[in-house]
Amino acid sequence: MIKNLPYNPDLRERARWLRNNATLSEILMWNQLKNKQFFGLDFDRQKIIGNYIVDIYCPYLELIIEIDGKSHDWKGKYDLDRNNYLIELGLKILHVNDKEVKQKIEDVLWRLKAVKERLEAGDAPPADSVEWLC
Repeated sequence: MIKNLPYNPDLRERARWLRNNATLSEILMWNQLKNKQFFGLDFDRQKIIGNYIVDIYCPYLELIIEIDGKSHDWKGKYDLDRNNYLIELGLKILHVNDKEVKQKIEDVLWRLKAVKERLEAGDAPPADSVEWLC
């Protein structure tokens, strides 16, 4: 099911800037997902959801893919609040490590495939958990 998600139009320029200034790991991951290359699924980059911008979003799976690198090292409370908000919207979040995308992207894609299969089978994570997807 595709949800009508909250959207803050004030973040449009920031999202555009982030798309044009992506990290290497974001580019590598996007190159595997764009143009429905991954099981025919549509993905969005730098998707605005409420007052947040997520790295990658798959509407069909209601799944956010966050590529965690050094920028997340000092944002613990912000990331927790953000995760809680997104989970309250009924979205799932898959956190992947920046280094893993750069060094073992095949492993990341296998994990994403496993998450896809679980979600399509109706095996949803507990409402308050992101650990199910890790």
